[in-house]
Order: sequence, then C-alpha cells, then structure tokens
Amino acid sequence: MTLPDTMRAVEISAPGGPEVLRLTTRPVPRPGPGEVLIAVAWAGVNRPDALQRAGLYRAPAGASDLPGLECSGHVAALGEGVTGLTVGDAVCALLPGGGYAEYVTCPAAHALPVPAGLGLREAAGLAETCFTVWSNIVMRGGLKAGERFLVHGGSSGIGTTAIQIATALSAKVFATAGSAEKCAACTALGATAINYREEDFVEVLRAAGGADVILDMVGGSYIPRNIKALADDGRLVFIAFLESPKAEVNFAQVMLRRLTITGSTLRPQSDVAKAEIARALAAHVWPMVGAGKLRVLVDSEFPLEDASRAHARMETNAHIGKILLKVR
Repeated sequence: MTLPDTMRAVEISAPGGPEVLRLTTRPVPRPGPGEVLIAVAWAGVNRPDALQRAGLYRAPAGASDLPGLECSGHVAALGEGVTGLTVGDAVCALLPGGGYAEYVTCPAAHALPVPAGLGLREAAGLAETCFTVWSNIVMRGGLKAGERFLVHGGSSGIGTTAIQIATALSAKVFATAGSAEKCAACTALGATAINYREEDFVEVLRAAGGADVILDMVGGSYIPRNIKALADDGRLVFIAFLESPKAEVNFAQVMLRRLTITGSTLRPQSDVAKAEIARALAAHVWPMVGAGKLRVLVDSEFPLEDASRAHARMETNAHIGKILLKVR
C-alpha cells in the first residue's frame, strides 16, 4: 500500500472548550517495531478526549498529542516483528492517542479484528469501552453469574457496554440514568433502570439484597452511597470521578462487611497490561458480539472536521451510546 506523506487530523490548538479543536495537516506516522499503522475509517469520541482538550488529562509520555483513544479501519503498514496481522485487515484498536486523524499507529497487540457481523462504523465504538468494562468489572471486580451488578451512567458508552456484558455473564443488572428516555434505553438492554432524579439507588439495591459489584464514574457524594448499596463482600470499582474524587467515608463498614474498593484508569497502563486485556476480549467478549449479545449503540456521528460539534454533543450529557467521527 502506497502511503501519503501527510494526512488530515484534528488537534487541540489550546486548552479550552470544543471550539479549540482545529483541523490541521500532519505527517503520516510510521509504525515502529511491534506496531501497526491503521488507515482510520471511524474514530470514537470519549470523555477523556474532552478532558484532554480542556487541559485536565495529559497524554502519556511518547503518545500522540492528538486526541482519540479508539478507532476502526484497515491495517496500512506493519512494523518490524509484527505477526498475525496483514496489510488490508479490518481492525478496531485501542490507542494511546492520535485517533482523530486519517492514520494512526498503535501496538499490534492492541488491534483486534473487527468482530463477525459488525461493520467498521460500529466497531469504532468497541475498544475503549470494552477494554475499560471488562478489565474493571471482571478482571478487577470479579463479576460472576448470578451476582447483582450496578453501573452508574447506564446510557453512556461505558454504561451500555457494561449492561450488555454483565447481562451476557448472567448477572442481575441495575443501571442509573437521569431521564425516562435514558432509563428506557437501559431497560431495553436488559437492566433494571433507576431514574436517579426520582429514586434512591441505595434503597433499590438494598431491597434487592445489595450490589455485589458497582462500576462508578461519578464519585463525590456517590462514594458513601455506593458503600451503603453494596452487599457483604461487595466490590466497588471506580473508573472516573465526574463529581469529585473526595468524600467522607466510614471505613468501619469496609472492614465489618469485607468490602473491596478498587479502580483503574486505562490510558496510563503498560502496553503489556493492555495486551493482556485484548487477549481476554478476543476470548470472551468478541464471541458475545458474534452471538448478538453485545452491540454498539451509536448516538450520533460527525465528520472529522466537525469534531468540535461532537465534543459539544458529549458535553450536553444528552447522548445515549457512542459518539463517532467519520474520518473517511
């Protein structure tokens, strides 16, 4: 495949609101040892992209300064030592950055084949959410069949993925959301929806016996409430703190009820750790997609040059599912 010298990309011109995203021209990157170059078809838009744009989430050392943590497309070139992939293969990939562009490199181990029955459009919304959800609710939270699982923000990209994966694992799923429309979307995916503007999730979960695993991205005032909502031996897993990372907590409850509080953020983890998650996805989650148990809900799509509008849509918090950029 003949590669161009330059490509279109969207860069962060200065920290700020969606308007600071600017279409630019950059050199096409070349894959290093163990990497692949992907000709990007679609890119997913995620909350960390908006945080990076606002100057609140720095890219890791060595990563592209361009936003974009997931994409789908075709393998355009292989770095030295890469096996198992061929130029032209359709893939979706977890990226350290750089997804808002026509070409991006990433470790080959972080690029997975597009699952059977899925197009490139939907596949662009798989990687970031699946890596995050599986590594946190299963690998960290130990969710098992028959357990009760609560996810906050159930209509988000993370939330809709978490509902479907937990349901496929035969867990009893609960999800919070802030409107009748969002609750209906959660219910349609198999969750017992809790409108947090009308109901107390603590009371709902305690009436059901308590949550065995909670996936939380809110933090703040939710932290002590999550602890109250857990069953004995329950596990509370944090992936973000949209409200605050701070709260006053009675840790006596953690000891007396043998609770586990943990969490992770995906982007700073090592390439080896992410490759381990990728192998788990290929073994356990990709078959869910092939069996029709996991699908990508697409809220909206925007051309690459309209990335600012995509970010503005995300920051309304009105979206249900994934927001995507069409790159080519």
